[in-house]
Amino acid sequence: MGDGFQFIDIILLAMIAGFIVLRLRNVLGRRTGFEQRRPPATPGAPVEPAEDNVLPLPDRRKLEQAQKMLSSGPAADGLSRIKQADADFDPVDFIAGAKAAYEMIVGAFAHGDTAALKPLLSPDVFQSFAGAIAERNAADQTLTSTIIAIKSADIVEADLKGRVAEVTVKFVSDLINATHDATGKLISGSTTVPEEVTDIWTFARDLRSSDPNWTLVATSAPA
Repeated sequence: MGDGFQFIDIILLAMIAGFIVLRLRNVLGRRTGFEQRRPPATPGAPVEPAEDNVLPLPDRRKLEQAQKMLSSGPAADGLSRIKQADADFDPVDFIAGAKAAYEMIVGAFAHGDTAALKPLLSPDVFQSFAGAIAERNAADQTLTSTIIAIKSADIVEADLKGRVAEVTVKFVSDLINATHDATGKLISGSTTVPEEVTDIWTFARDLRSSDPNWTLVATSAPA
């Protein structure tokens, strides 16, 4: 009789242990959406440390470049005041973002995509771009713009007006611009030969805003 009870106890304990193991697998093995899939290790290859445990080291060249932009050049004073007002502002990162915005805006304008343009432009600039697109559509014309290369993007002016930062960038790029009529006939530009284009764009951002994005508030061509 005693042996029978001991046997039942062992079975109950095994069932409880199995239940606990299953619960642990369900909890610990569940993906939360934050995990990153890692590629399988190559046999014989050195084991790299997990990315989660690696602290990124500052890019020395980038730091030196940012310091130079903040201390010399025509926009140094304005950039320094923006940096003082917003510790997260980095002129090197700003240039990278300005190049990306330039490519997006040129592409959206060529495609007549006003929905894509609207969040990138100030109301005045948007009205100007939208008006040009409307005129092009009314004439039943199409524009294609291909950026071959952004040869340079330099900050030429910076200012802080209250809490609104303004930074002006001079872009020099090689573009292929071609305008066709309704029949597909080329009426201006070229489909194969790039031209060097210089654009001077001013971006602005309210430093009090939680939105980190800058808006294009003015465009001009060199005198």
